[in-house]
Amino acid sequence: MGTTAGQSREDLLARANRPSDEAMRLHPYFQGKIQTAAKVPVRDWDDFSIWYTPGVAAPCRAIEANPELVYEYTNKANTVAIVTDGTRVLGLGDIGPRGGMPVMEGKALLFKYLGGVDAVPLCLETKSAEDIVQTVRLIQPTFGGINLEDIAQPRCFEVLDTLRADPSVQIPVFHDDQQGTATVLLAGLLNALKLTHRDIRNTRFAMVGMGAANVATLRLLRASGVSLDQVIACDSRGILHCEREDVIARQEAFPDKYLLCVESNPDNLRGGPEEAMRTADVLIAFAAPGPGTIRPEWVHGMAENSIVFACSNPVPEIWPWEAYDAGARIVGTGRSDFANQLNNSLGFPGIFRGALDVRARTITDEMCLAAARALADLGEARGLDDEHIVPDMNEPDLYAHEATAVGLKAIEQGLARIQMSEQALFDGAAERIRSARAMFDTMMDAGLIPPVPDAK
Repeated sequence: MGTTAGQSREDLLARANRPSDEAMRLHPYFQGKIQTAAKVPVRDWDDFSIWYTPGVAAPCRAIEANPELVYEYTNKANTVAIVTDGTRVLGLGDIGPRGGMPVMEGKALLFKYLGGVDAVPLCLETKSAEDIVQTVRLIQPTFGGINLEDIAQPRCFEVLDTLRADPSVQIPVFHDDQQGTATVLLAGLLNALKLTHRDIRNTRFAMVGMGAANVATLRLLRASGVSLDQVIACDSRGILHCEREDVIARQEAFPDKYLLCVESNPDNLRGGPEEAMRTADVLIAFAAPGPGTIRPEWVHGMAENSIVFACSNPVPEIWPWEAYDAGARIVGTGRSDFANQLNNSLGFPGIFRGALDVRARTITDEMCLAAARALADLGEARGLDDEHIVPDMNEPDLYAHEATAVGLKAIEQGLARIQMSEQALFDGAAERIRSARAMFDTMMDAGLIPPVPDAK
C-alpha cells in the first residue's frame, strides 16, 4: 500500500501542499536562488592586472589563435545555459519567461549542487522557434552546453531537432523535458519490471499525454526493445488510432503522433485514458496536472501488479495513495515528497556532467540510454523494493556514476573532444560535485548564505 498507508487524507494533502506554502514564504526572503561567485583569489589589488587588463590580453590572443583553448582558459567548459520561452512551465502552461524564472533558477541550483555544473537561466521574450534556434547559435562561444527547458510542443521538437542537426552547433543541446525525463523514467521502468517479473518486450503500455516527455519516453522505449503494437497512447483528444484525421493531416508537425496512429493500437481501440489503460501493465502519464486526471477506477481496470507512473508536476495525475487503493503495486511520481521520484533531477546533472567532462559535441539517445542503465543498475545494487525503484537524489556518487556512463558512451561514439579512462571520469566528476557541495556548506557556515527564517 506504500508509505502513505495509515495516514489520513487530510495529513497526506497537508504534506503535499507544504512545499508550495514554504516556497511562497522563502522566495521573497532570499530574492533569488543563485548568484555569481569567484573562482580565483584576490590577494591584493595587483591581482586585477592578472585577471583583467593588462594581463588578460595574453590568454585572449592565445584563444584567438587556437579557439579550443577557450575550454582551458575560461569557465566555458563547465557552464550551461538554461534556455526557455516559458510556454510550458512544469504543469502550469504558458506563464511567460518571467513567470518561468523561479523554475530556471531552481534548475541552476540543482545543476550546481547535484552535478557541480554552473548554469545560467536565459528566459527569452519570444514564442518563435526560429528566435530560440538563432539565440542558441549566437551564444555558443560562452557556453559548454545548452539545456532547453519548458518550451511548448511542437516548437520544442523543432528547436531541438534543428539544433542537433546543425553542423555549426558544436556544443551539446539537450531538451530536459524530453531527454532528461525519459531517461529517468526508463531507469525506473527497468527496475519496476524486474520487481513485477515482466519482460519489456511483452509488456502492455498505456501512455497518457503525448507531449515532449512521453514522445521522448516512447523513443527510448523503442530503443530498449518495445514495439509500437505494445502501446496504446492518448493525447488530449483521446486514443491515437488510424482514423485520427487531426493528426494525420498534420503529420509533418507531429511525426511521432502520426507514427502512433499508423503503427500502435493494433486492435484500433477508441476512447480515452480509461479505455487505453484497461488491462495495461504499465501507465506512463505526462498529462494535465491532477488530481483527477487519472481516476482510481481506471487504475483498478489495469492488469494485476500494475505499474503507475503519474509524472505531471506540480501535482501528479492521481495521488499515490489513490493509485495504491485502486490496486497498483508500484507507483512513481515526479515529486520528491513521495516514494519513487521519477524526476529529471535524477538525470540532467549527471548527463551534463559527463558530456561536459569529455567536451562532447552533442548528447545522443545512446548517451541517455547509458545514463538510464547506470541509474537502474545503481538502484538495483542498493536493493530494490516497491518503493525504491531508483536511487534517491542523495545517493552517494549517483551523479558521478551517471556521468561516467555518459562520458564513456560519448567517447565510444566518437563525439568527445578529449579521451578519458573510466576511473578518471568517475574521479573527476565526483571531485567537482564534492567541491560544489563543500562551497554550499562553507557559505552557510560563514553566514554568506543566511539561515532559513522560522515560520511565524
